This record gives sequence, structure tokens and C-alpha cells, in this order.
Amino acid sequence: MASQRSVATASPDSGVRDAFYAEIEPENLRALWSVMSGIITPEPKSPCLAVKWTYEAVRARLMEAADFITAKEAERRVLILENPGLKGTSKVTTSLYCGVQLVMPGEVAPAHRHSQSALRFVLEAEGGHTAVGGEKTEMHFGDFIITPSWEWHDHGNTSDAPVFWLDGLDIPIVQFLDASFAEGLGEDEQPITTPEGDSLARFGANMLPLGYEKATPTSPIFNYPYAQAREALEQLRVRGDWDPWHGLKMRYVNPLDGGWAMPTIGTCLQLLPKGFATQPYRSTDATVFVGVEGSGTIEIDGESFAWAPRDVVVVPSWREVVHRTDEDAVLFSYSDRPVQEKLGLWRERRGDR
Repeated sequence: MASQRSVATASPDSGVRDAFYAEIEPENLRALWSVMSGIITPEPKSPCLAVKWTYEAVRARLMEAADFITAKEAERRVLILENPGLKGTSKVTTSLYCGVQLVMPGEVAPAHRHSQSALRFVLEAEGGHTAVGGEKTEMHFGDFIITPSWEWHDHGNTSDAPVFWLDGLDIPIVQFLDASFAEGLGEDEQPITTPEGDSLARFGANMLPLGYEKATPTSPIFNYPYAQAREALEQLRVRGDWDPWHGLKMRYVNPLDGGWAMPTIGTCLQLLPKGFATQPYRSTDATVFVGVEGSGTIEIDGESFAWAPRDVVVVPSWREVVHRTDEDAVLFSYSDRPVQEKLGLWRERRGDR
């Protein structure tokens, strides 16, 4: 009878409903039917916006900052590329972070470690280096360098010119999971215990040391030299096997299992020939693109963003993207695709339907 009474007295009057919602709020309750359309959407609905940062403008601001703060004082002298749709969050997409870091001649960015995984994509370097887990590597333009979760790392510059690179981290993912830890080493530089180039020699030639069975979620190669990756793209160019949606696009892999090089961030390098226009494409992983060579435009839902080397463009989740090139062009990109794939959430659409 109680159920029948409830149906009989139900009222569409919004005032009654609003009063009910107000009464249950102090009890930490909320009516699902009042919010369902906003939390379970027919398609991705993100506050992340399509945006471009011009490298020269960011570089100038970092050089200005170098006049009043050292790398050691700052711990990391970085300008965050914060998405204007996510103001106050230090996010470039809803799940990822992006920044540009500067180390001046003679400086060291002190050794520390943290739960967050990081990538470095080198923008300018004539004598910069980074050390990860006891091994040092020189930085060269276009190199993709990994700092795995909870590995000691520091950076230095022994040249006469400033060194710049792009930082990509999974800070928002770790923050969402309340799993952040960090600590400093207490020394500017960590002890170097492994010869330079050791990880690349052991794991970077499509071979593995006999008896090596350790599987790690992050690739044991922590520096993927641009010269090698670029040569791989050039070899594919000869075959002319152009994908209508991506041109020639390759992903960086973990040689131990063939998976993504990082467990939370997927990284790719892409070649588009002069005059190429990709077919419309969209995917659920919001993607950060970095110009490496050449120039072109990225059209995002019809809005064009012209880019040059070292510029950064963000494509939000499930927005239609078309690449057009003025000359032979190379783009580096990263996204949270590995996470989405592990959770069975990643989806793409090739074409406009």
C-alpha cells in the first residue's frame, strides 16, 4: 500500500522535488535522476579546450624567469602549459600535465623522485644531460627520455647555451588516485653507477640479454634517440604505405613485452609528407602534439591551428582532427591511451561518421 500511496501522491511540481533534494543534501545523498545526464553522457563531454602554445613565446618567458630564479631554487624551472578550459588545475588535458623546462649553462636541477611517471621531449640541447636510476644520458633535439615512477633523476647543463625540453607527466592520474609520494635525494646529483648508453645497448637493438626475465611496466630503455626514430620513419616512407588518417605513425614500445613504453602515457612519432591531408579522425584519448620538423595545421572541429617546430597543440577527447602539411612534417605526440586501453575504454572513429 505504501508503494501505491507514493505513486498516487507523486507530483511533477519542481518545488516539491527541489525541497526533497535540499532535505537529503545534509545526509550526503543525491538523486541520481537529477544528475544522470551530466555524468553518463552519450559521448565524451570534456571541459578541455583545443589550444596552441607558440614555442618562441614560452621560451622568452622562461628566459625572463631565469633572471630571478635558479634551477636549484625552483627545483624545476618550468612553465606549465595549462589548458584554459581547466584553469587552476595545472592540467593540459583532464588526465595529463605538460610543461617546458629550462636549465641554464652550469646549472643542475637537483635529484629527486616521485610516484608520477615523466617523459622529456628535448627541444633545445647542445650539452644538456639527464640521469635516471644511476645512468646518465646526453640530450639531443627530438630525443624522447623516460623517468619511470619512483626513480631518482636529475638534470644538468655543461654547455654554453640554455637547454629546453617538454615535460609530460601523469600527475592528474596519480592525483586522482591519491597515490602521490615524492622526496629529494639531498644531493644535487645522484651517483652514476652504470655506463652511459648501457640501457640502449642491452635493450635497444631488437634483442634482450639471455636470461633477462624481469618484466617492468616501464621500458628499460630510458632514452629513445631521435636519430634512430627518424630513420625508422624514413625507411617506411620508401615503402609508401601511408595511412589515410595518420600518414606514417609509429609508437614507442617497451622491448620486454611490445607494449607502450610507459604504463600511463602513450608516445608516438609521426611523419606527414608535403601537401598531405589526413582523413577526419577522432579518439577518446585527448592528445598533446609537438611540432618537430616542418610546418602545417591541425584542424580541430574545423578550427585551424598553424604550427611550427617546437609548438604545442592539444586535441581534446573525441574532437575531429585533420592534419594538413605545408612541407614534410614530423610530429611527436602523447596521450593517456595506455590507461584507456587497459580499462577497455579507448575508442576511435575513422572518417566523419
